[in-house]
Amino acid sequence: MKKPLKPLIGTVAAFLVAGATALGGAAPAQAAASADKSADKSAAKPVTAVNFAGTVALSNCSGSLVRMPGSTANDPALILSNGHCLETGMPGPGEVVLNRSSSRTFTLLNGSGSGVATLRANKIVYGAMTDTDVSIYQLNTTYASIQSRYGIAPLTIAATHPVQGTSIKVVSGYWKKIYSCSVDGFAYRLKEADWTFKDSVRYTSTCNVIGGTSGSPVVDASTGQVVAVNNTINESGETCTLDNPCEVDQNGAVTVRPGIGYAQETYGIPACFAAGNRFDLTLAGCTLPRP
Repeated sequence: MKKPLKPLIGTVAAFLVAGATALGGAAPAQAAASADKSADKSAAKPVTAVNFAGTVALSNCSGSLVRMPGSTANDPALILSNGHCLETGMPGPGEVVLNRSSSRTFTLLNGSGSGVATLRANKIVYGAMTDTDVSIYQLNTTYASIQSRYGIAPLTIAATHPVQGTSIKVVSGYWKKIYSCSVDGFAYRLKEADWTFKDSVRYTSTCNVIGGTSGSPVVDASTGQVVAVNNTINESGETCTLDNPCEVDQNGAVTVRPGIGYAQETYGIPACFAAGNRFDLTLAGCTLPRP
């Protein structure tokens, strides 16, 4: 497995070699329609418009500006992407990148997908491709500062497990493209080359993601919250190879779904953050793999 991105790896590498320079914008911003205060609070949920606000473009992937449910405006801001998108290369099985200095930059997008700012990290808080495929960066600024200067709010990572049948949007900041589909189900284990992911989200076929969409936030279309991070697709029908993940059930039976994409759930991430967006793998309820 070569190392720019993962399933979306091989494809992205090909795009980059071919000279693709597009920096996209993608991320779902939730612009909830204001409900009339006199309306019955038990009425239908307000409509959430998912757009690119709060998404970011990396040099080789997509990502999003995110907050935990308990984050406050003055906390250091965070960026969510894939572990295989790390500038240090893809972590091997069992490898965890923790609190490593970084000066990586990210292009912040507004609702229409235009770049409005360059954000800079001061460290990689966490990165891994074991059980999940995630990277979390801490920025050298706060949510309040970003909101004040650029009018962009972070996306919230939901702390509950995604639900089968939910309408979702995969918002790519790299390509400035939004894919719409539903949660088709969950893969007990998703194996790709040397890596194995647990309880992965499986898309219905219309989220036919490509290289560069790696790290895109997967947004619940009704709540506007992030429920997963996009990371792979079976490109050519091969079995358990790079760019061709396969599903393995509890009995070891293998299923290959050509053309079907997957994402890694994010609901367990908030339990690993204490007040002040302080990351701590020893917190009760934090199940992310440890070094």
